[in-house]
Amino acid sequence: MLKNLLNLLFPKLCNGCNSLLLKNEAIICSTCRHGLPLTQHHNLKDNYTTKKFYGIIPVEFSASMLFFHKEGIVQNLIHNLKYRKHQEIGTFLGNWYAEDLKKIAKKHDFSEIIPVPLHKKRLQERGYNQVTTFCEALSKNLHINFNDKLLFRNLYSKTQTKKNKEQRNEVTKSLFDVTFTEADYDKHFLLVDDVITSGATLEACAKALLKIPNSKVSIVTIAYTLS
Repeated sequence: MLKNLLNLLFPKLCNGCNSLLLKNEAIICSTCRHGLPLTQHHNLKDNYTTKKFYGIIPVEFSASMLFFHKEGIVQNLIHNLKYRKHQEIGTFLGNWYAEDLKKIAKKHDFSEIIPVPLHKKRLQERGYNQVTTFCEALSKNLHINFNDKLLFRNLYSKTQTKKNKEQRNEVTKSLFDVTFTEADYDKHFLLVDDVITSGATLEACAKALLKIPNSKVSIVTIAYTLS
């Protein structure tokens, strides 16, 4: 009865369209769930995400789960995940995408899942890294260690959402580094971020990880921005 009263006073809304969720729905409504723009990148060798890094960094595998459109369902999901503390969205999407990535994970034998890190000041401001629950869901379902200590952001910068491509590339050049020991040699790192736009952030992170002897890098993001 208390649960029903709470639902009446604080109705649960879809994180994709803000409509009321039905009794058997969670996180997003059935309409949004069926309308999610899945990329199928994991089934496409020369996908959009992979093409971002051609001739720039050696990437073993790369894929994005969803297409990001302005004013669309995915933008709402990312906004709610990133700024409104709805970390359950990351868990929901991570559990879903893990099923698609099981064969890929077995083929590439990923050693560790590495989230794109926030600067410690940004982490304090927000209270969490928006990609953590997505990474943890992948880690649990794919049985791959989650490591959020290896890669770090060494400079605090303002949000990049309003910067153009050249500005983003310039800002990210010296943003990231790694702290590693011999135990981190010879590993295949699965680098994970929420959204890929220019690819500059992931490029900088990958270059930092590739400083580690005999390392390899693959990339997964929740969403790919369509320009």
